[in-house]
Amino acid sequence: MYRDLSKSYYLIPSTFRLPLAYERRQPISGLFAVSTFNLTFSIFVKSLLLMSYSMPITQRAELIDLARSLVAIQSYSGREEPAIRLAEKTMQALGFQDVLVDSLGNVSGRLGNGDQIVLLDAHLDTVAVEDAEQWTYPPFEGRIVDGVLHGRGSVDMKSAAAAAMYGAAIAHQKGWTEGKSVYVSCTVFEEDCDGENLRYLFADRSLHPDAVVICEPSNNQIALGHKGKAQVIITTKGVSAHGADPDRGVNAVYEMAEIIQRVAQTHAEIQPIDGLRGSMVLSKISSRAASLNAVPSSCQIYVDRRIIPGESEERVRSEMDALVFGKNATWTLDRMQRTAWTGKTFEYEPLHEAWKIDLDHPLTQACQQAFRTCLNREPEDYVFWDFSTNAVTPVRMEIPTIGFGPGDYRRAHMRDECIPIQELVDACGFYAQLIKAWS
Repeated sequence: MYRDLSKSYYLIPSTFRLPLAYERRQPISGLFAVSTFNLTFSIFVKSLLLMSYSMPITQRAELIDLARSLVAIQSYSGREEPAIRLAEKTMQALGFQDVLVDSLGNVSGRLGNGDQIVLLDAHLDTVAVEDAEQWTYPPFEGRIVDGVLHGRGSVDMKSAAAAAMYGAAIAHQKGWTEGKSVYVSCTVFEEDCDGENLRYLFADRSLHPDAVVICEPSNNQIALGHKGKAQVIITTKGVSAHGADPDRGVNAVYEMAEIIQRVAQTHAEIQPIDGLRGSMVLSKISSRAASLNAVPSSCQIYVDRRIIPGESEERVRSEMDALVFGKNATWTLDRMQRTAWTGKTFEYEPLHEAWKIDLDHPLTQACQQAFRTCLNREPEDYVFWDFSTNAVTPVRMEIPTIGFGPGDYRRAHMRDECIPIQELVDACGFYAQLIKAWS
C-alpha cells in the first residue's frame, strides 16, 4: 500500500532544505515499504553537495517509515512485545551486533567494538489512550499530514527510537564508531518505572557505559538534566463507629485534614534554587470504612514531591516526617509491583534525586559540537526537564548522562500528540554527529 510521506523536502535536514518537485511512484521493496520521488535533478544534486552529512533518500524514507510503523503499534507499558520485536528486526537489518532481548523485555544492540562505550536510550512503551474518538487522526495509525507525524508515542518517544537506531547505523557506516562501542536500547515500562529497565539491561549485559544519551523529547535542544521525585503514601488510622453515633469513633479523614493543609503549606514554602523550584502536591485521596454509614477507620493520600538540584533525599524525608508529626499517621515510599511482557515481575521504588551535567563536561561539549555541525547554529538554549527519565539509573551509577530528542515534550501524553518529520530527521543526524564527536 502506498505510504504518503508528504512533501519530499521534509526528508532533507532543515539547514540544507531546498524546494523539490515530486510525484508519487509505486512503492519499492526494502526494510520497509517506502515511497520514491521524481526529484528535480539539478536541485537534488546541489542539496547533496551542501550536506555536512549525507543520507540516501531511501534511507531517510526508511527512517520515517520506521517511526510511522512504531507509532502504529499499540505498546502500553507491559505490552510492548510487538514494538520490541520490530526494533529487534530493525537492528538486525541495520547490521547491529549482539542484538539481545533481556529478561525485562528491553532490546539493545551494538555497533563497533571499541573501548569507549556510549549508549543511546529510547523507551517504546506509551501511556494509554482513553479518548481515541476525539483525536483528529487515529492514535495508532502513524499518519503523516503536511509533514507532521500524528499518533500516540510520536513524541514520547518512538520517533527518537527510530532516529537513534538510524543515527548509530549512519555513524558506523561512516567509520565514526572506530574505537567505540555504540549501543542503542529500546526499553520498556519507562512510563511507570523510569530507570528500572536500564538497571536490568545493564545487569543482564554486564554493561557499564562511559556515557549515556537519553533521547526523550527536548525540541531538539540539549537537555542538561531533570528533576528528581519522591512518591509517598501517607496513612492515618481511626476507630470505626456507626454513623449514627460518630463520637464513639475516631474519624481517620479528619485526622488527615491537617496533614493535607501541611502539604499545601510545605509546597508554598519551597524556595527556588538557581532559577528552579521544586514542588509538592497531593494527587490522590481515599478512605476505608465498614460501610457508607460508618466512621472511616483509615485514610490515605498520595504525595508527589518533585526535587531540584540542591535538594537532597534527606530533606525530603524530613519533610515527610514533619507532615505526619503529632498525628496518628505514618508515611512510606510507594512500592510498585509490575509484570513485564516477558512474564518477569519486579518492584519499583520512586525516589530519585535531581541531576544536572555541567556545561563544560566533555559529553556536553561533544553534544555542542554535534549540534553546530548538524543544525548549523550555536546551542543557545538548554533544556532542564520537569519530568523524570531513565537517566536516574546511569546517574545513580555516576555515568555521565545527557539528553537530546525530537518533539515538544509538552505534547507528550496529550490528545493529538504529533511531531514534525523534520525534527526526526535532524535528530538522526545529531545522533550520528554526536557519536563522531564523542571520544
